[in-house]
Amino acid sequence: MDRIKFGTDGWRAVIAKDYTIDAVAKVAYATALWLTRKFKNPAAVIGYDCRFGGEMFMEAVAKILASKGIRVYIPEQFVTTPMVSLAVKKLKANCGIMISACNGPVNFNGYKLKGDHGGPMFEKDVKDIENLISEENEIDLELLNWNYMLEQGLIQYINLETIYMKEVRDNLSPEKFKASGLRIAFDAMFGSGQNLIKKLFPDEVSMHCVVNPSFHGVPPDPVRKNLNELSEWITHTRDIALGIALDGDADCVTLFDEKGNLIDANMILLLLIHYLAGYRQEEGKVVAGFSSTGKVRKICDHYAVPLIQSKIGFKEISRIMTEETVLVAGEESGGIALGDHLPERDGFWAGLMVALAIVDTGKSLKQLLKEVYSITGPFAFERVDLELNRIIRTRVIENCRNEVYQNFGSFKVIRTESLDGCKFYFSENQWLLIRPSGTEPLIRLYAEAETSDITLAIIEAARKTLVGEA
Repeated sequence: MDRIKFGTDGWRAVIAKDYTIDAVAKVAYATALWLTRKFKNPAAVIGYDCRFGGEMFMEAVAKILASKGIRVYIPEQFVTTPMVSLAVKKLKANCGIMISACNGPVNFNGYKLKGDHGGPMFEKDVKDIENLISEENEIDLELLNWNYMLEQGLIQYINLETIYMKEVRDNLSPEKFKASGLRIAFDAMFGSGQNLIKKLFPDEVSMHCVVNPSFHGVPPDPVRKNLNELSEWITHTRDIALGIALDGDADCVTLFDEKGNLIDANMILLLLIHYLAGYRQEEGKVVAGFSSTGKVRKICDHYAVPLIQSKIGFKEISRIMTEETVLVAGEESGGIALGDHLPERDGFWAGLMVALAIVDTGKSLKQLLKEVYSITGPFAFERVDLELNRIIRTRVIENCRNEVYQNFGSFKVIRTESLDGCKFYFSENQWLLIRPSGTEPLIRLYAEAETSDITLAIIEAARKTLVGEA
């Protein structure tokens, strides 16, 4: 087994291959050492989603932390990642741990770390924990008695869902949407957000709201190819105002308009800037990941809203949100955070904020999108993952750093940016970003242009250039 390393969104591995009780115990022990060295009388919140073995892995982590004198709060059933982050903040815990591989393949699980600020743990702290992971297991789980730890109060059950739903009701006025008569269609993708819509809008259309660790063989990733059923339902039903699809742990979101058209995270970010800065006249900065649409700058300039570009991964965005007054933050992979909520991605919260925009403005989602396009101009965005061997991946990244690529097919490079990966501009409205994945052995290609045809042509030209190196 390779050394355990954390990527942009935690540590992920294949269940029963590298993701085992033994491996999770090593990471948990390192987390416990870090907590006891950094804090006096530390406390942690641990959750899990609907992936295979989630509760078992959570209990192993809880026992190890409790054995080191750490107060541990756990849920009685699966929860979302935002529930864990919110509970860390509300309970004044020092750390959150979420057993989840987010939107990853169905045979994966993961281990996500949350800081005491209520968002992804900062990079330095993650590295400190990573460096404490031993090659040998330091503790025998069989010697740790679960019932004894419960009796002693070292491990306590707490209803994280109740804490979260109170926050939703207190801040997002769900009764406004109910009173409007508008309808929502919801796809939980068999993930841990499945109870949210049932509790808040029990009469609304919902699908894949049961526990199925195989996810019917479809990764709980809310991208177009995985959401045809939701799109078709909205198209044929004709009375749906908004479709909401969440990933496996409900921190990422994709929306659909009343015609069944997909609204990705780039458009959701633009919509929320338009609603919050335009209609509600709220103030604050916008934070956007380096791979996000370039149209964020255009709409921020339109509303005189300061824009901060960040490295990819919500750890960096979260850090900025703790230091600045932020209106909204987002990244193209589906993560959206509202500044008055948490420095954390929250797919359900973002979806309900768009629902509130529809009610408050009295306009359909399609009409609001038309207003956004009138400010930004039309654009198309695509992301493609390339599976290349390690040697080729390394060569591609070195070539990017050394400015080897001067063109991709007929697209000639006029300038580059290298905040995170390498972004090649062919014009002010056409660009390509090449970077290695922070969670999987892949090279990611991101492209944007005025039309879908041009965007796909950029992707294909880049693919031919890079694959040709093999």
